[in-house]
Amino acid sequence: MKTALITGASSGIGKELAYIHAENGGDLVLVARSGDKLETIKKDIEEKYKVKVDIIVKDLSIPNSPFEVYNEIKQKNIDIEYLINNAGFGGIGYFHKRDLSKDLAMINVNIVALTTLTHLFLQDFTKKNSGKILNVSSTASLLPGPLQAVYYATKAFVTSFSNAISEELKNTNITVTNLMPGATNTGFGKVSGMDKTVLFNKTASARQVALAGYNGMLKGKRDIISGITFSQKIMFALLPFTPKKLKLFSVFKMQQEVK
Repeated sequence: MKTALITGASSGIGKELAYIHAENGGDLVLVARSGDKLETIKKDIEEKYKVKVDIIVKDLSIPNSPFEVYNEIKQKNIDIEYLINNAGFGGIGYFHKRDLSKDLAMINVNIVALTTLTHLFLQDFTKKNSGKILNVSSTASLLPGPLQAVYYATKAFVTSFSNAISEELKNTNITVTNLMPGATNTGFGKVSGMDKTVLFNKTASARQVALAGYNGMLKGKRDIISGITFSQKIMFALLPFTPKKLKLFSVFKMQQEVK
């Protein structure tokens, strides 16, 4: 079975993706900042599924970290077939009032690390004309996000970038899948502050979203939307016909803290 590299694998969607891949008999390379959590996941997966799990403890907000991850994998002679760029985080508040260093770190994780790892591993994938990439974006990528200006913008990059390279690779055996979850029951809401907003009144399970993304990746689908309510499905269907002023106002209201 093929080896998958998963970033942001210590919790939430990334952790679920690790278990799903192991259930399918695949080996893993798991990347996250929390070494303790990764060690626990490694031990549990290896015992339950008898697959090999390597862990790499890295903070992907540090610009050189993606290169270090890639070099460590090459040094260990691990052949990666599935690249799953899941690591990412958000943060709520007026842009001019937020800590700029946190937003720059967000850009590094959500955009720079994802782009770097994709570029590095695509060199290997194209040489063997084989490989699958799953980039975890967000339904937030589909419109601007007042009160989460940088987060929404980073996810817009992920969706645009993923779709573009998917088209570039259409005549190869390499696929790029873009996963766009809605509000999901992970640590993201609490860390970003979104758990206090109306958007997070009803959340999808991380397992449900991960499974949709993983199966979509295996099928080579370009875009997967998962974990949204019926009313949200209607809203997204109407987005192309909704005036921008109304879209901005609606997102702004949804992201205000519920009193």
